[in-house]
Amino acid sequence: MSSKLVHKEVEEVVDETEQTKSNLTARRDESGETDLEGADDRKQLSYDDLSRREVRSLIFHLLYAAESFDYQESLPAIVDNFNRGFELTIPINSEVVKTSREIIEKREELDNLYTPLLTNWRFERVGVCTKLILRFAVWEIYYTKTDARIIINEAVELTKCFAETDAYRFVNGILDKVAKAARGEDAVAPETEPLSPD
Repeated sequence: MSSKLVHKEVEEVVDETEQTKSNLTARRDESGETDLEGADDRKQLSYDDLSRREVRSLIFHLLYAAESFDYQESLPAIVDNFNRGFELTIPINSEVVKTSREIIEKREELDNLYTPLLTNWRFERVGVCTKLILRFAVWEIYYTKTDARIIINEAVELTKCFAETDAYRFVNGILDKVAKAARGEDAVAPETEPLSPD
């Protein structure tokens, strides 16, 4: 696939989530408030300036782009397009790229961990964004030491932003079962107002 076609496809993917781009370009002022005015006037957003929530969102976007290309485009090419197209500086050795690569490489294994828990659902019926969020969260539950409640809450917030209406309840229930199976934890994220980004 040509670089121009890759760039066009990535633009289409991210155009669907223009709000996230605004969030990524926003900076926090000294009082902790987010300053959206003038965000587009800034030249380039540094990877180091991203909050934990923004890092998760960026990982989701990379996973979505890889899925859109049917995993035929390399992750470094996708990252390069994001960097050029959205004036980001995502280092190729960053946590975002390493995590995305691991999730992509283990996607079948991760799907197999939650698929048996899809009571009254067929895997094929689950939306693409919901699948990607489930993969990401299942990877975190199995391969990190992050508290399962945090993982589930962050997955629920991603789902509210990018997946089908009310899919967050589905994601919450499935991930609670995954956490119990993997860690023996009761990890249901409370259904509360969204938390502010880190």
